[in-house]
Amino acid sequence: MRYTLRQLEVFLATARHESVSQAAVELALSQSAVSGALRDLEKQFDVVLFDRVGKRLYLSEFGRELRAPAEDVLARARELEQSLGGSSVRGRLRVGATLTIGNYLAVPMIAAFRERYPEADVQLEVANTASIAARVADYTLDMGLVEGEFNHPDLSLQPWRGDELCVFAAPGHPVLARGDLDDAGLVAQDWILREPGSGTRQAFDRAMHGILASMNVVLELQHTEAIKRAVEAGLGLGCLSRISLEDAFRRGSLVPVAVPGRDLRRGLGILLHRQKYQGPALRAWLALCRERGEAGADA
Repeated sequence: MRYTLRQLEVFLATARHESVSQAAVELALSQSAVSGALRDLEKQFDVVLFDRVGKRLYLSEFGRELRAPAEDVLARARELEQSLGGSSVRGRLRVGATLTIGNYLAVPMIAAFRERYPEADVQLEVANTASIAARVADYTLDMGLVEGEFNHPDLSLQPWRGDELCVFAAPGHPVLARGDLDDAGLVAQDWILREPGSGTRQAFDRAMHGILASMNVVLELQHTEAIKRAVEAGLGLGCLSRISLEDAFRRGSLVPVAVPGRDLRRGLGILLHRQKYQGPALRAWLALCRERGEAGADA
């Protein structure tokens, strides 16, 4: 065999970071060792894996073609190593989740997974749907749990569980005296919403079709807790997943507002790379996702 698994690790780490120095940090190697491994791999096969522009590296066309099969080879090698070590589910799993899922659903799942598979390590990255999709597409993440719809030729989005957005206000807000909100009432309010690119904002915009351009969005924030605090302060109405609001509704610090004329239901999804090999850890995690998804559907 004319290449080594270490060379593939170096290639993939450099591809993820587009940086020799950051790849060296990830792999606990010197920069000269990383540069040497890349140089040897390119020289052995007379190929160019990266286009070098100044100090920056960019994957070449051939490098992009090589990335998926290299990921596959490494994943299968790690699976073999795990089997030789006597454990079928071990090692690191990199999971991405959007804000609502990451804060309210993923952490208990990680705890349950670690209890079942103590030799496995799940690392969680929380970001909006667009960011998670980009990181699944470039193999930085093994999979994503997302709130929004996303179309990408290399990614598949599978249904996971249902969810519902909920409009809410601070106790004593004048809107609560109106009862149900019709379209005129929705347009008359100030709104505090998630930022564009988030799954929650995507679902809200879709639900408000026909009146969205007339609505007054006074704040766009990246965090659900910041939105809840702003609504509690009386700055406007918010709209978030009911999952993220249940505690506040129980305490009475926020109050749901009925919007019968608008469909605020949505689905949560599992985002996977079509070409990524699913090793034992990823397969076990996906099985747990299906379990929790079915439980959420029955709740």
